[in-house]
Amino acid sequence: MRIAFGSDHAGFPLKEDLKAFLADEGHEVLDHGTDSTEPVDYPPFCAAAARAVATGGADRGIVLGGSGQGEQIAANKVDGVRAALCHDPFLARLSREHNDANVLAMGARVVAPAYAREIVRVWLDTSFEGGRHVPRLDQIAQIERGEL
Repeated sequence: MRIAFGSDHAGFPLKEDLKAFLADEGHEVLDHGTDSTEPVDYPPFCAAAARAVATGGADRGIVLGGSGQGEQIAANKVDGVRAALCHDPFLARLSREHNDANVLAMGARVVAPAYAREIVRVWLDTSFEGGRHVPRLDQIAQIERGEL
């Protein structure tokens, strides 16, 4: 699977940990920055990772920051992206099963690297249930198009 990453300076150490973990698991990692712990603004990095997912350049995306909240918001501004802030495996599973989330947001100041790896594993291994959830995703797409 091709996984696009975007992070700010607070998320950078966790990004590096997760990139190595996912590469070891056989995934292709696409890094959209940042490349250090020097302070930066997160929106351009998260938008770049989200755009990679929305355009098909990546299968999924992961955005990281201190809390993950701003990163999720920035990613969700890209049409076609359904970014979910998940700080535990339960939410990661539901974000995929019910919402077909294609971008995962996490806070490096909230979850430890070992726990983040567990969250990512669950998120990547969980499939979308479809069924009753499909009309809801269609409605979200209608909102993006200004139809609802």
